[in-house]
Amino acid sequence: MHKLQSRHSLALLGVTLALAATSGCSKKAEPIRAMSVPVAVTPAVQKEMPVEIAAIGNVESITAVGVKSMINGEITSVKFQEGQDVRKGDLLFTIDERPSQADLLRNEANLARDIATAANARAQAKRYQALWKEGVIASEQAEQMQTAADAADALVRSDQAAVENSRVQLTYTKIYSPIDGRTGNLSIQLGNVIKANDVALITINQISPIYVTFTIPEQNLEQVTRYQAKHPLQVSALLPNDPVPAVGALTFIDNSVDRQTGTIKLKATFDNRDRRLWPGLFVNTVMRLTSEPNALVVPVRALQTGQQGQFVFVVGEDMKAEVRLVKVLRTIGDQAVVADGVRAGDLVVTEGHLRLTPGAKVELKNNAPQPVPPASATAAKSLS
Repeated sequence: MHKLQSRHSLALLGVTLALAATSGCSKKAEPIRAMSVPVAVTPAVQKEMPVEIAAIGNVESITAVGVKSMINGEITSVKFQEGQDVRKGDLLFTIDERPSQADLLRNEANLARDIATAANARAQAKRYQALWKEGVIASEQAEQMQTAADAADALVRSDQAAVENSRVQLTYTKIYSPIDGRTGNLSIQLGNVIKANDVALITINQISPIYVTFTIPEQNLEQVTRYQAKHPLQVSALLPNDPVPAVGALTFIDNSVDRQTGTIKLKATFDNRDRRLWPGLFVNTVMRLTSEPNALVVPVRALQTGQQGQFVFVVGEDMKAEVRLVKVLRTIGDQAVVADGVRAGDLVVTEGHLRLTPGAKVELKNNAPQPVPPASATAAKSLS
């Protein structure tokens, strides 16, 4: 009985498999339709583009002076506020002048005394000279009196120098600004006693005009000097969070290349009347050399990088993607100047690269321009 049931089950299984095979064979295989890849495109264009060199720059004062005292003394007044703009010749500090005045009076008194002594010595020398000529005294006595008179005259000249020095020291009790500029942090306070030529009392930075210092690779030096010989080179300084650059001009090229870095230092001068540039600030600099009238330009976002270098996807007239190797000459903002690979009017893909492969069917997004056939193809169609 058990054997009969097993045979019956096997028979049913065979029939089921046969029916399944027959049913499977009766259905035809459906073809797989290729899906179009949606992309955004932008035409490559020819237009005038600047030739520029970009670098990171640092703002520097053309002149920075640390103001120091030339004498010892007590600060009796401070005539400015920290961070104040000052002009050349403005009074900054006064130092107790009483010691200097006393020294001047003492030296003037010494001078007056020695002038009187010298006058007497000259009179004595004159009398002894007359007595020697009359033979009353020996020549040695006359010579001694003349020597004493000469020494007295020399002492007078020494006193005069001392008086002049005292007057100079007295002028040092008032400290004036040596330049136009802006004062920084005050390192001393009213009443402090200072030493001659010690720490700087204040540092004054020239703010207008001002330098921006930057470096460029040595291979760009020939290009810079060549264009500078033709016309002044404009330098723009891009400040953080400020869309409008400050504009200056290249005014300095260093006389040697840094051997360790292979760069050379340049400076641009900015009038900085609006005080946007501040000493110590880092800025992005762009130096414009010239302009290229018919540069071929594509968006930077269209560029892709592969094993053979940079490339772009171009949408052909057959609405298929084609890979074009390009040589990027330079980038300016969100635009790239390229050579080879594309022509003006070619539609380069700017969005949708991830799903693209060479020869893939593409679908242009809304408002995208249609591919323009080559001039030869258009001419052939018109003739037909």
